[in-house]
Amino acid sequence: MTSTHTPNLGAHPLYTPDQKARRDSSVWTLVQGILAPIQFLVFLISLGLVLRYLFNGDGYTAATWSIVIKTGFLYLIMVTGAIWEKVVFGQWLFAPAFFWEDVFSFGVIALHTLYIYGLFWGGMAPMTLMIIALAAYATYVVNAGQFIWKLRMARLQAAAADTPAMQAEVPA
Repeated sequence: MTSTHTPNLGAHPLYTPDQKARRDSSVWTLVQGILAPIQFLVFLISLGLVLRYLFNGDGYTAATWSIVIKTGFLYLIMVTGAIWEKVVFGQWLFAPAFFWEDVFSFGVIALHTLYIYGLFWGGMAPMTLMIIALAAYATYVVNAGQFIWKLRMARLQAAAADTPAMQAEVPA
């Protein structure tokens, strides 16, 4: 017997029709759509440089700069994401639809910021800094996964809303 898993799209759509219209018309949606894959590319390059340093002891300066650049992209995407949330949901952060993603984002930011603090003011050893960077990167991967899952849910909800059966259930 073969079964297919249909995600529970639930009674609570990710976006109301007004929020979806604001999302679709906002320049900040495009900004997020551009910054997210760039940040991910920077992450992959940086991860490679960090791992190279940890395994070979080579390239500390390159790894360090890559983490600083990755952190800058993280701060940029967080600020523009907060603007996006304000435009779409009417609040800067912790909109119900993205509450847990935002909570986890603060963990990601805290670890990246700890790295920056340790690098410039904390006098931490290179190995300690690289371990902090790896922890920051692990939380970033989880957080990116949360957002990708939400994007998928939004697409599935939009597709379900476009089917004739769902349209018949939507009150006029």
